[in-house]
Amino acid sequence: MRCKRQYYRPTRRGLTLVELLVAISILAFVAVLGWRGLDSITRARASLNLELEQTRGMQLAFAQMQSDCANAVDAAQIDGRAPVVIDASHITLARNVHADAEPTRLQLVTYRLRDGVLTRAESPATRDLQQLDQYWQQAENGATGQPVPLQTGVDGITLRVWANDGRGWRGWQNLAGNALTSRGAMMNPEAGITSTQTTWSGLQIALKLAGREASLSKIFLLGAA
Repeated sequence: MRCKRQYYRPTRRGLTLVELLVAISILAFVAVLGWRGLDSITRARASLNLELEQTRGMQLAFAQMQSDCANAVDAAQIDGRAPVVIDASHITLARNVHADAEPTRLQLVTYRLRDGVLTRAESPATRDLQQLDQYWQQAENGATGQPVPLQTGVDGITLRVWANDGRGWRGWQNLAGNALTSRGAMMNPEAGITSTQTTWSGLQIALKLAGREASLSKIFLLGAA
């Protein structure tokens, strides 16, 4: 009588539905954490790139302002006319233009903030003071040359001037009720300084960029070249 051999096969146990749901939940949780981390890195990189772009734009704008202010004319060169005019949103200054094998000429440069964009425009160079006066009138009407955008995203601009009349820095609001920086507005009879003796030696420009609490400020010497 033969004995039947019995073979035992190991049973294969698969994942239960509960275990599968737990595994999917863990994978989903890890995926959410990874996505949030990646999104945070992407946002931080975009913000850093924007700040770097703004900083580079401001450096270029300030470098151009430095060059213009360094070549600002003296009032004596333009028969006592104001070499710098400021108001709440723009600056116009007369500067010397030097070219090889050519006499020095005069040019008006206007920086203007409009709709969040800081622009720079310049007039043709000239040696005729009457023509320069025409350029002044055009500049006050915002029609001096073709404006070149220097910086976008500018929320505000603050302008102040420094003169040798003993009264320190003043903005356009504090110039004897005159919105423009004229030689008459810069007089200080109490200090014994007349309008013809008053000279501009400094210009301070502060720009408030969008998304930043503090303004970026720089002081420029006029006629330092």
